[in-house]
Amino acid sequence: MPEDLATTHAHPAHPALQHHFENMEQQREAGTLGMWVFLVTEIMFFGGMFLAYTLYRYKYPEAFAAASNHLDIRLGAINTVVLIISSFTMAMAVFSTQIGKRRNSIIFIVMTMALGLAFLVIKAFEYHSKYVDNLIPGTLIPGHPFNPNLHEMHLPAGVAPGNLQMFYVIYFAMTGMHALHMLIGLGILTVILIMAWRGRFSPEYHAPVEISGLYWHFVDIVWIFLFPLLYLLARHLAGHMG
Repeated sequence: MPEDLATTHAHPAHPALQHHFENMEQQREAGTLGMWVFLVTEIMFFGGMFLAYTLYRYKYPEAFAAASNHLDIRLGAINTVVLIISSFTMAMAVFSTQIGKRRNSIIFIVMTMALGLAFLVIKAFEYHSKYVDNLIPGTLIPGHPFNPNLHEMHLPAGVAPGNLQMFYVIYFAMTGMHALHMLIGLGILTVILIMAWRGRFSPEYHAPVEISGLYWHFVDIVWIFLFPLLYLLARHLAGHMG
């Protein structure tokens, strides 16, 4: 018994090791697996909206092209670059934590959060422009029902104006859910930043940063799909028709 106690004290468990895991590696693998399972459910969630987009785009191609052409491709492209850079800074935050560079880890987490906030601010400007142009679907906002300027939209002859609304329903549903996921990601990174500031992470324990990075990369990848589908649709069709 004394020898067993001596062995236990010679190799104490890491403070972050939960009692139902044998070691830190097993705990990290379980956490990573759990995040991947969660992301699969997120893929199915967004997949339903992508399916709706595909069906209605096939049914109303001219209306979708006209509505897509009215989106600000410059702001969409800027947001795409912002998120690509944020994926890099998030990856660097994970790497810095793995090698024990606490200061660098904090800097890269802050940079990632700043880029995420920049994305949301740009998206807010886009939403405001849709509000001004009365392109919010339905009558969700009193005094601003959906009422597009058909001359500015360049709607082809014979296309029902009501079909434009379906594009914006899908646009706000997809980009709105993506923005919500960004907000959740910022909340997660706030917790991670506080933990990093308090020195909770080390080369032996950095799983929360890795798992948070997986979530952040997933949200970025979703936008990589949204950008061409929503913003580049009209350009594609114009080139195809030409």
